[in-house]
Amino acid sequence: MSDPDLAKKREGTFFTGIPDILSDPVTGFGFGVRTNLYWNGRRDHPFFAYTPYLLKLKANAAYYTTHARELVLSLDAPYYKGTRWRFRIDLKAQQNPSNLYFGLTEKTLGKLHLPSDENTTFSAYKEFDRARKRLREGHAGESDLVTDALSNRFRETEFMLNLKADYALGKGKWRIMGGYEIQHLSYKTFEGLETDAIDPATGHHMVAPNGRSLLKRDSDQDAVSGLHGGWVSILQTALIYDTRDFEPDPTRGIYCEAANEYSGKYIASQFEFDKLFIQGRFYQKLPWGKRTVVAGRVAVGNIFGAQAPFFEFQDQWSPDGSVNALGGKQSLRGYRANRFLARSLWFTNLELRVRLAETTLGKQRFALGIAPFVDAGTVRDRWQTLSFARIRTSYGAGLRFAWNQSTIISCDYGISREDRLFFFGIGQVF
Repeated sequence: MSDPDLAKKREGTFFTGIPDILSDPVTGFGFGVRTNLYWNGRRDHPFFAYTPYLLKLKANAAYYTTHARELVLSLDAPYYKGTRWRFRIDLKAQQNPSNLYFGLTEKTLGKLHLPSDENTTFSAYKEFDRARKRLREGHAGESDLVTDALSNRFRETEFMLNLKADYALGKGKWRIMGGYEIQHLSYKTFEGLETDAIDPATGHHMVAPNGRSLLKRDSDQDAVSGLHGGWVSILQTALIYDTRDFEPDPTRGIYCEAANEYSGKYIASQFEFDKLFIQGRFYQKLPWGKRTVVAGRVAVGNIFGAQAPFFEFQDQWSPDGSVNALGGKQSLRGYRANRFLARSLWFTNLELRVRLAETTLGKQRFALGIAPFVDAGTVRDRWQTLSFARIRTSYGAGLRFAWNQSTIISCDYGISREDRLFFFGIGQVF
């Protein structure tokens, strides 16, 4: 750590806990609690200046206005008992009825359109969302009059256990990691469910059954697989190069990784795929103000396997935390989560993190900063065709609240040609 940050690092064991108010354009407003219990050790510990903590126990629970809910427990032990090993255990149970699906190919780079009418397109998400609610005549297998209000949504229920261990090589800059994850997933689409509708003749709001969902249509046509859910068994491996000075909120250094997930019948999985994700991040402190840091990331990913399930297209796995792609608070902050999905992708983020003020209240340290940002990326059906054509971009600015250095509270407002979105959560985007 830098000398100024090291001087502020707190000794011993301490607890941070906040009542959580979350905001996400997809899952809505959330209420919950986020707690962290840290063991930092004493200042004379040989690893005090090199690790964010000796042990961290995290417990999060949240409930959203869309009835999404989540419980997360996590234990992280870097340089366990002074060895080169780092161990992590993660448990998660979650249900989200507000996941979005716009397709699974590079056609998603086009304008928004209704599942029932691909010829009418929309430039703004607000217009598209209103058009989905309009009553229309039902097609075969639907009611006489239906709405498409929920036709781009689906519900996911997940139970997950993840075990990871990494080993530091040489002077600790290089690490190799191995892990195992077991998940049970189930999905539901909303055909026939009574939901919001608008009478196009009068403009009056009413209730009507939802029509056929886009995900169900693609599944019935064998364009996607995995809608029936099941057990997913995954072997994880990664090679990591990390010179960040302070993992939760770096001021200098780089982080590079090549991460892979394999799932197949040989490890008792119901699905077969292989996912490769490569990313590089850099952090550089600038000689301006109290603490000004330029931070950037470039990432590329690909999914192998002809029958890879649709839900694996929704995120790129990283030992440092999975990335929802492409769209949402971790990649393109001006677009909805999963707005652009295909087998291959690349994206980049650039932030300027400027510290505005710092203060100490009792034994607690607090800091406030701003972070203007730019995001860009694209998707393709084959990695061989990845290029700089048809790039989607967003920009905006955020606030960063630091509590005892290790807990970062983030607020981001992202703007794109399609949408304006606000995100609130814990941790830096990268």
